Amino acid sequence: MHYQTQSWGSYMPTRSNGGDPLERVERLASENAVVIFSISTCCMCHAIKRLFCGMGVNPTVYELDEDPRGKEIEKALMRLLGTSSAVPVVFIGGKLIGAMDRVMASHINGTLVPLLKEAGALWL
Repeated sequence: MHYQTQSWGSYMPTRSNGGDPLERVERLASENAVVIFSISTCCMCHAIKRLFCGMGVNPTVYELDEDPRGKEIEKALMRLLGTSSAVPVVFIGGKLIGAMDRVMASHINGTLVPLLKEAGALWL
């Protein structure tokens, strides 16, 4: 089964091997330079995807509402963030950046681009 998002980089369905959802999140987050956990109908998720695509970054997007095990991953993300809202969640270079507020703060204060360069997602 393969899912494809509109123009948001690439979408990779989560593998359906058992295991701890938090371990799966960490593994998925480490497989690509920029990973976004999203819900396809979420406006904040849309804004984050547009931000990265507008910067020339090709993120890997996991649309949790299109994945049969998406609810498990969403709960793991909520535990990881310590919040009741799990998406969007961004990982850069396998490191948790956070939700919308942390990503936008990093973008505004100028620390987002160096993180992207360090992860190999930007070459400018």
